[in-house]
Amino acid sequence: MSHGADSSTDGSAGDPSHAAVETRDHDRADGEVLDLVGIGFGPSNLGLAIAIDEHNQTSSRPLTATFLERQPAFGWHRGMLIGDATMQVSFLKDLVTMRNPSSDYSFLHYLQSRGRLVEFINHKVLFPLRIEFHDYLEWAAERMSHAVEYDQTVVGVEPVLSADNEGEVVAFDVVTSGDVRRARNVAVAVGLAPSVPFGATLSNRVWHNLDLLPRAAAFPRDPAPRRMVVVGAGQSAAEAVAYLHEQFPSAEICSVFSRYGYAPSDDSPFANRIFDPEAVDVYFDADDDVKRMLFDYHRNTNYSVVDGELIDELYRREYRERVQGQRRLRMMNASRVVAVDESADGLHLSIESLPNGRVENLEADALCYATGYRPVDTMQLLGKAGELVERATDGNPVVARDYRLQLDRPARAGIYVQGGTEHSHGISSSLLSNVAVRTGEIVESLVAHRPATAPLASASAAPMTPRSLRPVPTAGLSASN
Repeated sequence: MSHGADSSTDGSAGDPSHAAVETRDHDRADGEVLDLVGIGFGPSNLGLAIAIDEHNQTSSRPLTATFLERQPAFGWHRGMLIGDATMQVSFLKDLVTMRNPSSDYSFLHYLQSRGRLVEFINHKVLFPLRIEFHDYLEWAAERMSHAVEYDQTVVGVEPVLSADNEGEVVAFDVVTSGDVRRARNVAVAVGLAPSVPFGATLSNRVWHNLDLLPRAAAFPRDPAPRRMVVVGAGQSAAEAVAYLHEQFPSAEICSVFSRYGYAPSDDSPFANRIFDPEAVDVYFDADDDVKRMLFDYHRNTNYSVVDGELIDELYRREYRERVQGQRRLRMMNASRVVAVDESADGLHLSIESLPNGRVENLEADALCYATGYRPVDTMQLLGKAGELVERATDGNPVVARDYRLQLDRPARAGIYVQGGTEHSHGISSSLLSNVAVRTGEIVESLVAHRPATAPLASASAAPMTPRSLRPVPTAGLSASN
């Protein structure tokens, strides 16, 4: 769920002429103004939509909001919905429970609506199947369909300045290819983009693991592939190795990574406290040296690590093949891919052993890069509005505790970010495990910064419909694809 574009210019606050930023005049407003336009509709902004909806049920001044998503329907990492893969966070860290345990948007309420609550309890697990949690997200997104417009690609965000108050930012115009929506606030949650090594080119034979399932399903079986290579050392890489090993029973599956072995994730109770909501406060208030120390200490809770059970399973498979004398699973540890040449017949890979520098040449049918993700540049997406965002000395945007970007001039309008805040809010700040609390904090900030007069919705984007007027999906409702 990524949108994209990049540019930023620093300047002094309070001087509307200091930067070459093209803006829209407040007097040019066409219609009324929303409280919020959300860009992207993945789990983070879905959680925000629900938090706004629940706020509106008890507020005499409901917030008006709409969300824009470039996909045709809700979807979250569909290419990695492997049948037996489980979530790595508790089902209690759903979209709402840690903010509002009585919410009817909880995972438990979803189970009840699907007719599986008793069976799930009997299952005695904290970590549901990934496909089930995705169905939960789709179920929630369907109930919030009144708040989102799909097939909407945001091409820019333009600040609207007051004509009579020294260029104060009073709103933003969110521009899509076919419309403009004006709002007092913008919430950006556009997720992550696939990361591949410098110079790598994706093709029908070279994939990122984000597309593992559709690529593997479409890969020719006649003739059967002889060798497939997975690059990476994290959870997604290990899952891709296991999946390809099962799906292509005659192919050799090579796992290439620079470590000596897969590193297990640390999900022990004390280590997991780094994901507690209170940890965001601790991290935010710490000085830069302490922030770096905490981040480095706790990388093994989330980055380039693998679930211990999956490590054991891959080792069992490799050892069994050693006993049987028919090895298909090959661990090429302490190694890296140094060259990839593609032809009509396949791939020619050069793989270097890091300890001794020896290079082994392999012929392969497919290469899967499970090399992680990079944050989408929010400033690029914001365009002209991004030029108003203040930067710290390290180049990172300045983000307040309520996830509101600090602008370089007076502003009544705000830009909120869900993602790209690890430098300010810590390792857990943008993860799924903190969605419920984070979105509640953003709603509180929206209310606190709201002007005295009640905002009205523009004609191009209706306010959220009261929940009492909307049907609730039942167990028979199928998830969208």
